[in-house]
Amino acid sequence: MRAPVDWLRDYANPELGTHELADRLAMTGTEVERVERHGVAALERFVVGRVLEAERHPDADRLSVCSVDIGEGEPSQIVCGAPNVAAGQTVAVARPGAVMPDGTTLKVAKLRGQESNGMILAEDELAIGTEHDGIMVLDQDGLEPGTELAQVLPIATDVLVLEITPNRPDCLGIYGVAREVHAATGAPLSPPPWAEDPGTGGELSAVRITVEAPELCPRFTARAFADVNIGPSPPWLKARLMAAGQRPISNVVDITNYVMLLTGQPIHAFDLDRVAGAELTVRRAKDGETLQTLDGQTRTLDSEMVLIADADGPTSIAGVMGGARSEVHEGTTRVLIEAANWIGANIHRTSLALGLRSEASTRFEKQLQPEQAMDAQAVTTSLMLELCGARVLPGTIDIGGPGPEPKTIRLREARLTGLLGVELPLERQAEILQALEFKVARAPDGLEVTVPRFRRADVTREADLIEEVARLGALDTLPATLPATQHAVEASLSGAGPGAYGRLTPYQRLRRAASDALTAEGLYEVAGWSFASDEQRRRLRLAEGPAIEIQNPMSAEQSHLRTTLLGSLMDVLQRNRARGADMVKLFEAGAVYLPGAGTMPDEPYRIAAVLSGPVRPAGWREPEPRAADVFAAKGVLAGLLDSLRAPWSVDAATDQEPFLHPGRAAVVAVGGERAGWLGEIHPQVAAAWDQSQAIAAFELDLDLVAKHATPVTSYQDVTSFPAVHEDLAVIVPDGVAAAAVLAVAGNAGAPLLVGVEVFDVYRDEQRIGAGNVSLALRLTFRAADRTLTDEEVAATRRKISAALAEQLAGRVRDS
Repeated sequence: MRAPVDWLRDYANPELGTHELADRLAMTGTEVERVERHGVAALERFVVGRVLEAERHPDADRLSVCSVDIGEGEPSQIVCGAPNVAAGQTVAVARPGAVMPDGTTLKVAKLRGQESNGMILAEDELAIGTEHDGIMVLDQDGLEPGTELAQVLPIATDVLVLEITPNRPDCLGIYGVAREVHAATGAPLSPPPWAEDPGTGGELSAVRITVEAPELCPRFTARAFADVNIGPSPPWLKARLMAAGQRPISNVVDITNYVMLLTGQPIHAFDLDRVAGAELTVRRAKDGETLQTLDGQTRTLDSEMVLIADADGPTSIAGVMGGARSEVHEGTTRVLIEAANWIGANIHRTSLALGLRSEASTRFEKQLQPEQAMDAQAVTTSLMLELCGARVLPGTIDIGGPGPEPKTIRLREARLTGLLGVELPLERQAEILQALEFKVARAPDGLEVTVPRFRRADVTREADLIEEVARLGALDTLPATLPATQHAVEASLSGAGPGAYGRLTPYQRLRRAASDALTAEGLYEVAGWSFASDEQRRRLRLAEGPAIEIQNPMSAEQSHLRTTLLGSLMDVLQRNRARGADMVKLFEAGAVYLPGAGTMPDEPYRIAAVLSGPVRPAGWREPEPRAADVFAAKGVLAGLLDSLRAPWSVDAATDQEPFLHPGRAAVVAVGGERAGWLGEIHPQVAAAWDQSQAIAAFELDLDLVAKHATPVTSYQDVTSFPAVHEDLAVIVPDGVAAAAVLAVAGNAGAPLLVGVEVFDVYRDEQRIGAGNVSLALRLTFRAADRTLTDEEVAATRRKISAALAEQLAGRVRDS
């Protein structure tokens, strides 16, 4: 929301500069994204002028050479291109040195040989309107040449660009922000602009209103005006709309926008003579019903949307945008002003389904309160009488009435002190709440607080009141403390001292250790979205798998909760490769979301990594390093799990993930339980992300890893007795996994066999037979208390050979 500071100061004017005010608001909960300057600069160079003469330019048909009195004795010559310039006019003049809205500094110029010492201005050249076809002619009453223009017109203002949270729709109006300024700074707050209402109650005979969907329209109000003169708005109104980001159109339309910006309540103006049958009905749309909106687009509606219809059909989409058929135009003389209240969730759904977002829907979807409708009617009525010369017809249609009775909440002094950790005098608590227009009464243990209507949906419990008090009166004094652990609480209760300290749980330490291990291996951590699109799931071949669908996604790219971390890693990999990165090594740790047995999803915490490109940078000894493959990913996985001291193994995948390459995928087990997968991404899946190089990846359930990891490091003495190293070549059927060979050898050779690894693989049909493979094993024997003898090593070796033959049909090669 854009809040012009000059407009804001009409209602609360603290003795603070704009940036100091922005800081104060930001520190009390109203986020200020930035401060902008709207309009012109070097204000002393903008003055009131009077055109003394206006002669045709001797060398240009469309230019006039004007003599203008700007209060400096001698008139200034200014060349003007406006067709409406004439002698005797009082005009706005920019002198040389003036800084225009686009930042250009005006200089003395020559136009077709004639010197021009400044510029006679149109509305858009002051950023207070959009009119450019002619200069702006000022009212002559009391205006003397040379008067600074800033005293006459709002030609410059600072603008606070605010980020209003969804729970604070009351701050989507200038007066609501002024209320926050009053509470945050102590500056007096002017009465609300709707305090006086020139309209009247009772029956309105000019139109008949029927609300057929009261469950979606809690309140509907309307007033009618006759003798309306449609025309341009005064400069002050145009200027405020422009500074707030709205384009001036005509006085009636501008009034509707002005009232919305001031009160936060959108309103809509109908040409009453275009309302067929002088009757409006609020109802649900019919499936397939269409309406041409004010933006010229034809919208197709459904039965979950609410519309306002007359005898000829739909006239506007409730809470979103009006229809073209009943809009106010130059010939309008009778106007119907509608101010209604709608159910926010329904407006949000309608706006999302139609792809149509407006200033009105932005406010309504945050759930405005029914009372705001009549606030807006009061302000609108005053402006219609003042600016349009209109006559308000007797009566007001008001269907639905005000909202529920205000809620009263007990604010206990002890509870506030306990939650904040700091004492705040009861009088100060009451002062803060009263500044926010809460009603306060003393209670035996604190305060009885009545919630104002505009905070009805936001403040519902005692903790909400404590938050209000804290943000405005206690944040600067809150002590810096660490949260008390259960141990600290017990120590405090037992009288052993406060003992408040903070530390990571074992599981939190394991998570950090996992990230540190991958970082140490040269991987970069990324943070992806918790959402996935249908397209991403299709590219991963997961379209048919279980996933949790989001009922109201912010976009099509966020339609599901993710079931794997691989999708976001592939997105980041593609982005990095597209920007010239050759060696990409990434990991991510976070939750995935799987359908659970109840209403809540299962949220296992996982860690995943992807590798693509060279495994190491090129050098003079290795100009073309080996590309990342499944074995490179396994090496990273080994470093991770070994650093966590978790027992693990890798087995061939029988039911591999659909996005993995057949034959280059494996199942990772930790402590004998399946914990994840490892492999190369299927080439067709990689191609869906425009990747042609091999991509290796793995993903682990870190919750399961934590269950089997050894949290405490254990140490062994380094023995002084030497190790014995021997090689053993064993022939096994080709389908036997190397991991199985290592496991059998390790079990059979214990306890003297302390290490076994594969260092060579050999195939030869003539020497070892078809369908066989020879694995060369390096065996390491050692005893902690003695030097091994040849007989002990040979006996252990025979046990290993026998176990391989018995369990894996393996035989030892002689040569």
